[in-house]
Amino acid sequence: MNKLLIIVFLSLLCFACSKKNLNKNLIGQKELDSQVFEAYQKGIEYLENGDALYAAKKFNEAEILFPQSIWAPKSALMASYSYYSQDYYEDTIAELKRFIKIYPKHKNLDYAYFLLATSYYEQIVDEKKDLQSIIKAKQYFEKVINDYPKTSYALDSKFKIDLINDLLASKEMYIGRYYFEKKKWIPAINRFKTVVDNYETTIYAEEALHRLVEVHYTIGLKGEAKKYAKVLGYNYQSSEWYKNSYSLFDKKYKIIKKNKIKRKSTIKKIKSLFDWNE
Repeated sequence: MNKLLIIVFLSLLCFACSKKNLNKNLIGQKELDSQVFEAYQKGIEYLENGDALYAAKKFNEAEILFPQSIWAPKSALMASYSYYSQDYYEDTIAELKRFIKIYPKHKNLDYAYFLLATSYYEQIVDEKKDLQSIIKAKQYFEKVINDYPKTSYALDSKFKIDLINDLLASKEMYIGRYYFEKKKWIPAINRFKTVVDNYETTIYAEEALHRLVEVHYTIGLKGEAKKYAKVLGYNYQSSEWYKNSYSLFDKKYKIIKKNKIKRKSTIKKIKSLFDWNE
């Protein structure tokens, strides 16, 4: 009987202790949740007031306080956005790369990659100097398109890639023209071919075809020149670049074109004399 009483007593004592510890843990967790939420809210306030650096600090604090909570990845993303909002692109990139590494399965990973691509994109000032930013931006925009094709971020990424391709094509054209002026025919041809082969949807494709006509005609390869002229004519027959290419083969066309422009200009001047508003 005594043994039974001792067992019951010990069981009740253990239950009371475990209940006490459980209550203590629950209270501690609630206090921690409260601190995390408070730090997060402070981050929002500072962000709204334009203090991005202190906002990012508060969001990082919220993440560190309770890394297992749902607020942790949310806080990490908000820290990234805080830096981005004030053009601290290097800090944004560092935060986003850390987020992707720590939370590889998070539901907002599409946004993280899109913001990462945009952070590189926003640093592009000169296509001749900022090649690393251009390449990185394109790489991450393509990832968004391939991995998250049904999101609004994919649609915006496609638009941004079109602009990036224009920049890359512009760089190739700039170098190609330089080589052409220096009479370095082979490097010039290679640059213009790159535009035709890799950036055929850009605004520089027409000019690149014309330059290929021009280079080959200049060095006496008229057969090759005609080949590119046909491609230019088939795709852009009404363009000024096609007319310029055509004028290489028909000198009279150049004279007629100039006369037409001159006559049109004269008609415009005469017409303006009879304009009621003049």
